[in-house]
Amino acid sequence: MKIYNTFSEFVKVPNAIVTIGTFDGVHLGHKAILKDMVKTAKDIGGETVVITFYPHPRQVLNINAANLRFITTQEEKLKRLEMSGVDNVIVVNFTKEFSRVSSEDFISEYILKHINPVKLVIGYDHHFGNNRMGDFNLLNEMQNKYNFELQRIEAHDVENIAVSSTKIRHSLQQGDVERANALLGYQFSYVGKVVSGNKIGRELGYRTANIELEKEFRLIETAGVYATYVDYDGKEYKSMTYIGKKPTVNNEEIENIEVHLFDFDSDLYDKVIKVRFVKRVRGEHKFESLDALKKQIEIDEKNIKEIL
Repeated sequence: MKIYNTFSEFVKVPNAIVTIGTFDGVHLGHKAILKDMVKTAKDIGGETVVITFYPHPRQVLNINAANLRFITTQEEKLKRLEMSGVDNVIVVNFTKEFSRVSSEDFISEYILKHINPVKLVIGYDHHFGNNRMGDFNLLNEMQNKYNFELQRIEAHDVENIAVSSTKIRHSLQQGDVERANALLGYQFSYVGKVVSGNKIGRELGYRTANIELEKEFRLIETAGVYATYVDYDGKEYKSMTYIGKKPTVNNEEIENIEVHLFDFDSDLYDKVIKVRFVKRVRGEHKFESLDALKKQIEIDEKNIKEIL
C-alpha cells in the first residue's frame, strides 16, 4: 500500500476507485465499502484510493475535542486499511485553512484534479467539506458534470445493529467488549511499551506488565478486569488485564493498564506488546486488604482461563 501526505504527491493511477472518510477503527461497515472497492478495481484493472484526514477534523476545529476518543491510533488505522487490500491512501493534513474549502472545490480541485476517479464510493451517512455541506445529493449532482460514477454503500448491519464507530466507542466505554468486537470484526486491542510499575502485582503473586499508551485522544476502556490475549514475539499468550486507578493500593489519578500473562516468566520491560480484549469479567472494586484483593484475583484467573 502506498501512502501519500498531500494530493500533489499522488501519482495518478488508471481507473481509480475513491472513497473518503476518517475510518476510525476500520470496522465492518468500513470493510463493506473497502471490499466493494477492491472487487470493482480488480474487475476493471484499476486501483483503490482512500482519502482520510490527520489530525481528526474535530481536533483542529475544537468541536467537542475534549470528549474525542479514537478506537485506533493513526498507525493502527493505516495497517488495517492495508490489511483490507487498499492500494493507495492519501492522508490529508487537516488544518483550519483546509476546513474552509467548499464541498464543491474539494471534489473538483482536489479529488478530480489530482486523482480523476472513474468511481467515487461513499457511506450512507457521509458528509464532507466546509461545514460538512457535502453529501450524497451534492455528489449526485456533480457526477454527470464531471463524468464519474457514484455509489452509496448502505449501512452494514450486525445482528440488526447498524455498524458505526460511535456505537463501538459506546460499547467499549460500557465495558461491552464482546459487542464492540462483533461490530469491529476483530478483537479490540492496545499496542504499547511495557514500563516499570509499583511491583504490587509481584507481591500478590501475579507479576504484571504495565502498558504505556499514547493516552491523549485514545479510547481507554471502562475500568475492570478483562480476559485477554497478548501477542509478543510471534506468539500468543492467554492473559488477564486490569484497567483502573488501583483503589485498593493508592487510588491513582490516572488509568493503569496492567497485564498478567499465564505461563510466562520472561522480562518484558521496554518491549512492545499487543493486548487483545475478549470479555470483561468484573468491574473495579476497592478491597479491604491486599489479601482480599489476592483472593479475588485468584477467582478472576479461574474465570478467565475458563473463558479463554
